[in-house]
Amino acid sequence: MATAKKTIAAKKAAPAAKKPVVAPKATVAKKPAASVATLKPIKTAFNKTTLQVHLAEVAGVEPKAAKAVLAALEATIVASMSKKGLGEFTLPGLLKITAQAIPAKKKRRGIDPFTKVEREFAAKPATVRVKVRPLKKIKDASL
Repeated sequence: MATAKKTIAAKKAAPAAKKPVVAPKATVAKKPAASVATLKPIKTAFNKTTLQVHLAEVAGVEPKAAKAVLAALEATIVASMSKKGLGEFTLPGLLKITAQAIPAKKKRRGIDPFTKVEREFAAKPATVRVKVRPLKKIKDASL
């Protein structure tokens, strides 16, 4: 009886040797309909829906996937730019979004530059200015 309990306990304590689970190979996504370098100039403005459809066609994915990627990008940018976030977001090679804190300004007396008459300038509350800078790929494309 004692030996039977020991062998049962030893079997429970010993980790079961499992074969590593091999994930089935993912289906190969369709190749993009047109490579990014060979896209023709676009002469129409996109709204959200048409942008999703266009990206799905170019990338060769389902429109639902393109929609999910755009939603994830939007959520990432909002989280980065939030009050408790980093305050900046970079889409590598394309653009950089930064938040610049502008301090409050007190009420002051000064000379109006237009009329050259002394007057009182109103106070302004503190605010945050959002700046978007184009990076190399956008600058090169606009030349």
